[in-house]
Amino acid sequence: MATTHTCDLAIVGAGLAGGLIALAVQARHPALDVRLIDSAPVIGGDHRWSFFADDIAPADRWIVAPLVTQSWAAHDVAFPDLARRIAAPYFSIASERLDAVVRAALPEGALMLGRAVGDVTPNHVAFADGTGLAAGGVIDARGPGDLATLDLGWQKFVGRELRLAAPHDAPDPRIMDATVAQIDGYRFVYCLPLGPRRMFVEDTYYSDTPELDRPALADRIHDYAATRGWQVEQAAGEEHGVLPVVLGGDFARYWRSTGTVAKAGMRAGLFHPTTGYSLPDAVRTAAMIAGGRDFDGVGLHARTHDLAAGTWRRRGFYRMLDTMLFRAASPTERYRVLERFYRLSPGLIGRFYAGESTMRDKARVLLGKPPVPIGRAVRALRGGTA
Repeated sequence: MATTHTCDLAIVGAGLAGGLIALAVQARHPALDVRLIDSAPVIGGDHRWSFFADDIAPADRWIVAPLVTQSWAAHDVAFPDLARRIAAPYFSIASERLDAVVRAALPEGALMLGRAVGDVTPNHVAFADGTGLAAGGVIDARGPGDLATLDLGWQKFVGRELRLAAPHDAPDPRIMDATVAQIDGYRFVYCLPLGPRRMFVEDTYYSDTPELDRPALADRIHDYAATRGWQVEQAAGEEHGVLPVVLGGDFARYWRSTGTVAKAGMRAGLFHPTTGYSLPDAVRTAAMIAGGRDFDGVGLHARTHDLAAGTWRRRGFYRMLDTMLFRAASPTERYRVLERFYRLSPGLIGRFYAGESTMRDKARVLLGKPPVPIGRAVRALRGGTA
C-alpha cells in the first residue's frame, strides 16, 4: 500500500473524543503536525452533548469552554413522589459548534474528512482508496470495540428539537422526568430549553434490549409536549442513539478487540458505566495526551491503556449498581432507584455523574432501606460479573 502522507500524530475518528484531543494537542503543541481523520464530511456528527459543571476539573475547563452553546444555572428532576430543583450549573454543546471550533483551530491540511479508513497500527493509517498515512503515533477514536466482551444493559433514546407556537414555561433543563408511563424498562423524558420557543425533548429508556423503535419514540415526544401544554409548530431535527450500560465484563478482552493501537472515547471503554456518557472522560483523555511530550505510537498506547484500565478498576461500584438496577429491580419499578438517588445531596449527585464518587458517597448511596428487594439484589450480585 502506498504511503502518500506523513504526520506527527494521526487521530482516527472525528467525533467528540477525537475532536477534543485535536483541539487540546493543537493548543499545547502548535508545532506538531496533527491530522484528524474521519469518513464523514463533518466533525462530531449530528449530536448534542451536555454536562454538569462538576464533570470537568477546573484545570481542564479551557478545553470545552469555547464549545459551549447553552448554559443554565440550575436544573430539575421529576418523579412520581419527588420534584426537585438543583442549583448546579449545566452546559450543552452542539456538534455544529464543535465542528466550527475545530476547523478554526487546526491549520490547513490537518483535517482529512470524507476519508474511509481500513486498518490502523500504532504508526500507520491505511485508507480505503489504497493510500496510507505514516505517523509518529496513531490514536483510534472510532467508536465502541467488541461490546460482546461486556455484560450490558442499554440506554436508548430519540431526541427532537421542537419549535413551539408560543414561549414555553420551563427556564431550566429537566434532566429526568420520570412521571411518564414506564415502558420498556426505566423511562424518562429529558428537556433542554434552547430558546423561548425552542425545546429539545428526548425520550430515554434504560432497557434490557438495544432495539430502538424510532417512530414510536418520536410519537411519544410529541405526546409528551402536548401534556406540557406545548404546541409544536415544527420538529427541527432528530438525534437518536443506543448507549451501553455496563454491568460487568472483561476489560482486557474489550481493549484487545481493537488491536494494540492507542485508543480514546468509547473505543477505549472510557464512558460512564451507568449513564453511557463519554464527555467527562473525553476531556480527561484530551488533557492527559496534550499534557505529554511523547507522541510515539507505542507510548501513546501505553498511556491510553493505563488511563482506561485504571478508570475501569475504579468504577466497579457503578457496575455493581447497574447490576442491581437491571437484575434486581423489575423494569416498571426501576424508577424508584433513581427517585431515591435524587433525594441525596447535590454534591454526591454531581460526583456520581462525574464518575468521581468518594467512599463516603458510596456508603451513603447504599445506606438505608434499598429500593429493590434485598433477596433479588443479593442474587443479582452473586450472578453478576461486575
